[in-house]
Amino acid sequence: MTNLAHTSHGTGTPVVFLHGFCENQAVWHDFVQPFATDFQSVLVDLPGFGKSAANRDFGSVEAMAAEVWKLLDGLGLRRPVLAAHSLGGYVALAMADQRPDEPAGLCLFHSTAYADSPEKKQSRDKTAAFIQNNGLAAFLDNFVPGLFFRERHAELQPAIQKVRQLTGQTSLETAVAVTLAMRDRPDRTHVLREAAYPVLFIAGKNDEAVVFDTAKEQFPLPRHAIVQMLAETAHMGMFERPAETQAMVRAFVRIAAYSRVS
Repeated sequence: MTNLAHTSHGTGTPVVFLHGFCENQAVWHDFVQPFATDFQSVLVDLPGFGKSAANRDFGSVEAMAAEVWKLLDGLGLRRPVLAAHSLGGYVALAMADQRPDEPAGLCLFHSTAYADSPEKKQSRDKTAAFIQNNGLAAFLDNFVPGLFFRERHAELQPAIQKVRQLTGQTSLETAVAVTLAMRDRPDRTHVLREAAYPVLFIAGKNDEAVVFDTAKEQFPLPRHAIVQMLAETAHMGMFERPAETQAMVRAFVRIAAYSRVS
């Protein structure tokens, strides 16, 4: 079994929660608490993050995906639902690409199957250089607040501080390497087109990281797609709209669980 850190809560259909850039599984802890009697939540620290810092398979999104599959194989978890935020969505799409028949469902929180545009690639290069030259803390101080809808910063301040605290646990080496891994990931829209399982898109209308007007072009691609657009929400729907997004995930897992056994 791989040495990825993970925790498990509840029983039933396995739902694997994958975190975003510079996050770790703690980003999901409060979110999954209401699901204990609905399904099994498996929270994973991706390679290089959280308590998986010793796992150095973070040089590519594909390597990270393979590590998660190793973990699930070791746990004996088959046909999982993948619920993934941002970077985690890139990993989940790579997982589905590696084993197309294995997912029972795919939930993309503020993520996209499109490769980076040339402009976005340049932005990733600048981010990696900034972190390398100025340190991760200087980057995160500006980066984390920008993940939340700006007009709600005052009321969301506890969530912003929580995310800022947990992102600070990431090493500079991991942050730089994963920034470049995100830059180099390929287009995976074919994964959506070929998906034999339901796909849920949760998107923030005011997301500045995964811009809604670009991300929405992927929504018609799956044969079985559900789209949930959150108004006055940026990139952190699980914190900005917890009750709504929890209801969306619960309903989606029921659909995926039915297709899983049918």
